[in-house]
Amino acid sequence: MNHNTKYQSWLKSESLDEESRKELLDIINNPGEIEERFCENLRFSTGGIRGIIGAGTNRINRYVIRQQVQGLSNYIKKNSPKNHSVVIAYDSRHFSSEFALDAALVLCANNIKAYIFESLRPTPELSFAVRHLKCSAGIVITASHNPHEYNGYKVYGADGVQITVGVADHLMRETENVDIFNDVFIIKKGEGLKKGLLVYVGKEVDDAYLSEFSTLPSHLSDSDKSIRIVYTPLHGAGARLVTKALQMRGYNNLSVVDSQLEPDGDFPTVISPNPEEKETYKESIILAEKINADLIIATDPDCDRIGVGIKNDSGGFSLLSGNQTGALLLNYILSLKENIVSKDAVIKTIVTSDLGAVIAKSYGATVFETLTGFKYIGEKIEELEKNNSYKFLFGYEESYGYLAGTFVRDKDAVIVAVLIADMVDYYKYKGLSVFEVLNNLYEKYGYYEDALESFILNINDSRKRSDKIYSIFRSSDSVLKYFPNCEIIENYELGERLFLKTGSKEELELPKACVVKIYLSGGSWVAVRPSGTEPKLKFYYSAQGKSESEVKKRAEAIKGIIRRIMGKSD
Repeated sequence: MNHNTKYQSWLKSESLDEESRKELLDIINNPGEIEERFCENLRFSTGGIRGIIGAGTNRINRYVIRQQVQGLSNYIKKNSPKNHSVVIAYDSRHFSSEFALDAALVLCANNIKAYIFESLRPTPELSFAVRHLKCSAGIVITASHNPHEYNGYKVYGADGVQITVGVADHLMRETENVDIFNDVFIIKKGEGLKKGLLVYVGKEVDDAYLSEFSTLPSHLSDSDKSIRIVYTPLHGAGARLVTKALQMRGYNNLSVVDSQLEPDGDFPTVISPNPEEKETYKESIILAEKINADLIIATDPDCDRIGVGIKNDSGGFSLLSGNQTGALLLNYILSLKENIVSKDAVIKTIVTSDLGAVIAKSYGATVFETLTGFKYIGEKIEELEKNNSYKFLFGYEESYGYLAGTFVRDKDAVIVAVLIADMVDYYKYKGLSVFEVLNNLYEKYGYYEDALESFILNINDSRKRSDKIYSIFRSSDSVLKYFPNCEIIENYELGERLFLKTGSKEELELPKACVVKIYLSGGSWVAVRPSGTEPKLKFYYSAQGKSESEVKKRAEAIKGIIRRIMGKSD
């Protein structure tokens, strides 16, 4: 069915609400907009779908959500035991609560019990709730840190982990067989409540989740926990639980950025609600300087990613990168444990800095690598636990996602807010700044400069452009043209590792994926992959050396080559 046919079928459907019909009629003389909205259906990636809010198959709206949940319902009834149930959470984005209720009512119509949070909650609490409530699956309505025009839908398995490729493929097939208007079952809210199929949850799950925080690693110093903390939820779902968790831990010198406290899907005080971006911290830095804070914490709208600002030597505030925060937290957690053994496990992704891995191995822990995305870390945690082979200590990725503890199976900014506060408090008690500790790690383990270059692609030729770039990295001849010191090419599409000096090959242990990673002499590397949520091509790179100036020079050289490959110039 082409885009014009799909457009007309939506207009003719008796199920379409009048607001959506008007939205589509307003573009009747705009063929480009019609094509963009109906050129394809939103596809599963990163555990679910994300898109711009609006009417159309290539948009996020109540009909797309209902179709997805009907496909999930069909899958659950075929593949899960009896007494089916699903728990649903949502964040502060536009229509999140409406989409969550629609999802619940589709589940109820399929005789699947739907637990729905009474108000917005962090995504990691959803991961916890799936196992706590013994559900068949979990749903969260969020677009994470995307701009305000977006919303999305994520699915979690009964293990509390975001679904990975195999299950996602099955769900896509189920959804493709569901007509978006004619094959979806839905009931009224009152009927769902009356039948006991629609159940609201809240405080009891919050309390159970927060009670698990006592199991997190902690230093045993006599510190009075007097550090001053500035926290911003960036208009998202983190305010209630992050503040409560910090206060339960004893951190009472806590100031929240008032202008960013209330949930607001427009995110009016920031360009983008992304803790990876420096602009996001403008208001929190003003408050931190005013109260002479020790620490700034920022969480994204669904409170799974976290950013950190630390007071620097000049009295201002510097932002830590995701890799730096991960290495510092890992070192702190390992330093608290009396005996580290090889059965203690640390998990990182293949595009995350190697500094953490070097630190972990020096303590005697075993390091596992996964593909990009925390769902793979969660999947690995579950595998290790089921096999009773390793004890999970810490998992992280460069994109500001971290996890400790065993009660959640996804990156968790609530947990990590507590651990970051503990770490800053601990080092301050010891008379050290976090920057001193970071520099000590560099001196001991080597200097690392890690970065990400993202290139936005035209949505109509993104696949063609990506293939052209990938062809450079797939070929040893073209790689050597740009990177003459390349020694190894890991092609995850083929599942093979090529050693350029000998020409020998070996099989990669990880699943096949659209990623190519090359290793350069001296320990540096470059990886390229498409974004799972946007029309972007991402280049991750890491430079390693014996001094800060050396690694910065190497990183700049790599950046220049990447920009040349992409046809860019400074």
